[in-house]
Amino acid sequence: MKNLIMIVALFFTGGLFAQGALGEVMGTVLNKETGHPVYGAVAYIEDNGSVYRAITNPEGKFRISAVPAGEYLLNIKQYEDTMKNIPVNIPMDGFDQVGDIAFVSTVVTKDALIVSYDRNQLKMIDGNLPVATLTSEQIDKSPAKFDVKGLVSSMSSDVRQTHDGELVFRGARKGDMLYLVDGVKTSRIGAVPGVSIGRMMVYTGGLPAKYGDTLGGVVVMESKSYFDLYRKHRAQQIRDGK
Repeated sequence: MKNLIMIVALFFTGGLFAQGALGEVMGTVLNKETGHPVYGAVAYIEDNGSVYRAITNPEGKFRISAVPAGEYLLNIKQYEDTMKNIPVNIPMDGFDQVGDIAFVSTVVTKDALIVSYDRNQLKMIDGNLPVATLTSEQIDKSPAKFDVKGLVSSMSSDVRQTHDGELVFRGARKGDMLYLVDGVKTSRIGAVPGVSIGRMMVYTGGLPAKYGDTLGGVVVMESKSYFDLYRKHRAQQIRDGK
């Protein structure tokens, strides 16, 4: 009985650590009839007691940040009008752009206030650094799924594996790299079964400050958890109309 309790505790603890990698979801909510932006609507994701939300701006745009990577169902609400179960797939350290959402609204909107600005004084950047990424589905189909280092070297031409099994990132010495497994940094990685990996990313340059402990590269891995499997199953049920 004691051993059983320990196994259950370790299972749930692993599930909690697997939520370390965060991402974002962005989109634009438009009135289905008029095509005008829907201002002040709440875009939200419910996930096992937690709610991640954002409010649309005057252009109808929203951005929900700091969401654990995985598959979710997005909902849009404005007063009594609600649109539910929009499938989204949020990557690690990136964003899912869902595009325009045609929202049925009974709210009467007025013309927007026009504000002028000096384009030379305003600079906006939209996007994120391209990073080699593998999902669990892609890992399952990879011939190197039983070899983590083989997976890493197959993701980018900037990474190669030496005859003794070490990884070399372009411009760096052999072994000058970090692994980040469920938020825990390590310089070496043991035998990790591919079936346990939910997502994997490889940074070969332009490292974010939070990974800046190396001059080489960073391999970020997130293990699967019960919540990942549940969200994926639930999203598939919605797509199948169940």
